Order: sequence, then structure tokens, then C-alpha cells
Amino acid sequence: MAEWAMVIDLDRCTGCEACVAACRAENNVPTRGEEECAKGRHQSWIRVERYLEGEFPDVRARFIPVLCQHCDNAPCEPVCPVFATYHNPEGLNVQVYNRCVGTRFCANNCPYTVRFFNFFAPAWDEPLNYQLNPDVSVRMSGVMEKCTFCVQRIQKVQGIAKDERRAVRDGEIQPACAQACPAEAIVFGDRSDPESRVSLLGRSGRRFQLLEDLGTQPRVVYLKRDSWEEGRNSEGERRGTSASVK
Repeated sequence: MAEWAMVIDLDRCTGCEACVAACRAENNVPTRGEEECAKGRHQSWIRVERYLEGEFPDVRARFIPVLCQHCDNAPCEPVCPVFATYHNPEGLNVQVYNRCVGTRFCANNCPYTVRFFNFFAPAWDEPLNYQLNPDVSVRMSGVMEKCTFCVQRIQKVQGIAKDERRAVRDGEIQPACAQACPAEAIVFGDRSDPESRVSLLGRSGRRFQLLEDLGTQPRVVYLKRDSWEEGRNSEGERRGTSASVK
């Protein structure tokens, strides 16, 4: 059984937000407009946060993409009264939209602020309605939604591999954010495979997780910005990076 996970290298991220645009297009995430965003009703399954390092005048902008962390000990799951969010055997934090009743308990209990409530039924003016992805449902109003690691892509590749009677190859599954990233800062794969890129990079000395002191056990691992020579000390990172060059 696969254990899906993601590694995001902050030393590569340029803050271009190509991942945000790709996620919107792939998962039919609607835009809300300036007025609704001013009311706190924005909606984005992945956001790129900016922070500053250094002291004036030597200040540099840094970026960190934030999405659902698919925690192994997810605080959003036990508070849902209708079991609309749960952990599947492959480690994904699944959101069942037609079961959700919109209590927003899960969003209140998520320390990463990555769940969003659909205040209104989404609508796309022509011709934008023709760009909707037929593999992803358009969520109705009154439900919570969030990143799913592009589960539709995972299931598609798994189905192809099953028909061909083989295992899923490392790197064969790419969420929209990872596919669109021009710097290849996002790596997705099966962490149960010790030779996969996500496993090798996940053993880097630069690794950290968001709010890991809370004990949520996220499946998204970040590699902090550091000097290249210092970052190369990890054998896992060195092998993972060489695999990306190939």
C-alpha cells in the first residue's frame, strides 16, 4: 500500500505562484473577487506565503507554499460530526463533499488554515465554463473543500498501472502543483519506497514540518533554505537531487 507524501524545497521556490494557478485550473477552484475576499471569503487550495529575512537594508523576500498537510494525526478529522473528512489507507486526508453539512468545525480545528467554506455556488462566465476539468466535481455551496493531492490523478495512474499489471513508477504521479512548478521545487511520491525521490529528499538535514510541535504528523515536508554545500551533507538529498537532474 502506497503512502503518499510531498517534499517542497524552499531553496528552489521563487514565489511565482504557478502552482496556485495550476491548482485552480485542475481542481475547478473558483475565484471570489475583491469584495468577497475583503470579507474573508477567499478560496485557494494552495497559497504562497511571503516572509522577510535579514535586516534593512539587506532584506530578502522568501516564499513558502502552504497546502493541506494531510496529517497522519489530523485535528480536522475527529471533530467532523458526519465523518465527511477521514484518513484513507494511503494516507490522504479525504473530503467527502456530498456528506459535508458545512459545520466548519474542521476549519476551526485546522492549525494551517487550509480549509475553505463554499459560501456561494460557484459560477464561471463564458467562455471560462469550458475550461472546467471533467474529472473533478464542481462543489456546491455550503461545503468545506481543500487540497486532495489531486486524488483524481492518483486514481487514474493507479488504474493504468493495474491494467498493465505493474506497480506505479516513481514520479509517474504528479499533482498539478508539482507539474506546473518551473523550478521543480515540489516533489510527490510514495514515502514507503525508500528509494523514491520523496523518501530520499525527506531524509535531508534541511527537512522541517510546519508546526510539528503540535504533533499533527504532516505528510508535507519542507526543505529550508540553506547553503548548497551544507545541504549536500545528506546522502538522501544528494541522491534525490541527482534523480531530478536525470
